[in-house]
Amino acid sequence: MSKTKKLNSMRLLEARAIPYETHHYDPRIRDAEAVAQAVGLPPAEVFKTLVVERPANKKPVLVMLPCDSTLNLKRLAKALGEKKLALAPHAAAERLTGLKVGGISALALMQKRWDIYLDERCAASAFIVISAGQRGTQLRLETRALIDLLGCRIVDVADPTTE
Repeated sequence: MSKTKKLNSMRLLEARAIPYETHHYDPRIRDAEAVAQAVGLPPAEVFKTLVVERPANKKPVLVMLPCDSTLNLKRLAKALGEKKLALAPHAAAERLTGLKVGGISALALMQKRWDIYLDERCAASAFIVISAGQRGTQLRLETRALIDLLGCRIVDVADPTTE
């Protein structure tokens, strides 16, 4: 197998002396719960990053929540003081971020200075697993380090996925 490619998110963490672990999976997998299964971690520990559009503001926001949950847009809108929000469709999320769905990462988008929200379920965990900014690679790092680095705001916006 080829040598692991160093991504900008990894360089950023290394520059800040923030330790991390990489987890690799088949990059054709796009579903967050399938990613959790592929890397052998419980879905509640693997977080997905969603792009949310604000019609009243041109600048979208990023929301990280457990992959075994869905985003409650009403609660997010209330937390942001917005009347209406919309989850960006896949094509719009890719256009706005320059990243492929399944590889969208708040770390890789830090230079955009978008507001970043993290569901409160993560704040109680010592570690978080998020995308490295490319399909096929996840990063596991201390939750507190991620919150401090990105300036994440903690919100209650995740609802359990119903099947």
